[in-house]
Amino acid sequence: MKAMQLRAPASLDNLTLIDLTDPGDPGSGEIRVRLSASSLNFHDYAVVVGMIPAADGRIPMSDGAGTVEAVGEGVTQFKPGDTVVSIFFPEWIDGAPPATAFRGVPGDGIDGYAREVVVTPQHWFTRVPQGYSVAEAATLTCAGLTAWRALFVDGVTQPGSTVLVQGSGGVSVFALQFAKAAGAKVIATSSSDAKLERLKALGADELINYKTSPAWGARALEITGGVGVDTVVEIGGAGTLDQSMVATRVGGHVALIGVLAGFAGPVQTGLLMAKNLRVQGLTVGSRAQQLAMIAGIEANGIRPVISDHFPLERLADAFRHQVANGHFGKIVVDI
Repeated sequence: MKAMQLRAPASLDNLTLIDLTDPGDPGSGEIRVRLSASSLNFHDYAVVVGMIPAADGRIPMSDGAGTVEAVGEGVTQFKPGDTVVSIFFPEWIDGAPPATAFRGVPGDGIDGYAREVVVTPQHWFTRVPQGYSVAEAATLTCAGLTAWRALFVDGVTQPGSTVLVQGSGGVSVFALQFAKAAGAKVIATSSSDAKLERLKALGADELINYKTSPAWGARALEITGGVGVDTVVEIGGAGTLDQSMVATRVGGHVALIGVLAGFAGPVQTGLLMAKNLRVQGLTVGSRAQQLAMIAGIEANGIRPVISDHFPLERLADAFRHQVANGHFGKIVVDI
């Protein structure tokens, strides 16, 4: 079977298409999945360029969706023919994350889903929303669940809430869609007027171009009548955190998800304290949270926004497209 493998030293040029031995039949409690799609996340990019260390020969990609081909003895959750999607933390089922969860992320600590077939324990996958294609399902594992947790697990987004989303990548677009489904008002930021118009078409109530309004935190305060937003879906990291804190109401919530604008930097601790803000780092979520998200998606008829498709053998080109910021929503890899 075909797979993409990352050779040391990690770089896009060292992603190589290889032949792997077929994993065979599933054992007790296992399923065999014919993978058809994955999708790109910043986490995956960080692995393939060496920002996140991975073993030589690692198969990348944390997201994987496909069709169950066979089930082992004792499997009760799936049957052959079911469409399934992977979970980000194979050992985080429910409750608080176990200390071991962060060492076993597919495509990072263990081999991921840039391959044609896997055999795994049944709990490494969940069902997909009814009516979803495999490509649509592949967008949910990381970006979809991260947005869901930010708004509804760590946050208390509800009708009348105000949410600020940054940019037009996968997490931000999902957060916009989820927030609007919950009856919230959404302020969207981007450096592109064209992308802002697309965010408006998805339901964004207010738009801020952060290139022409670099003090966008103050602009968000102005839009909310000086009150501030309830939740910021913060994907920039150190480079945008201060503006996010300015934008947030007293006692509000900053969901710290990404590091696109910096891994480290000074923080206005005085502002953090004066506003009694809750700045919470989060990394995706549990299997139970993924199933709750899927139920929410079905109840509201939400479909992911897919910007581009690339074949598996052009995985490096897909990442180049991602880093060029030419996409809107998710980039899917067809396997």
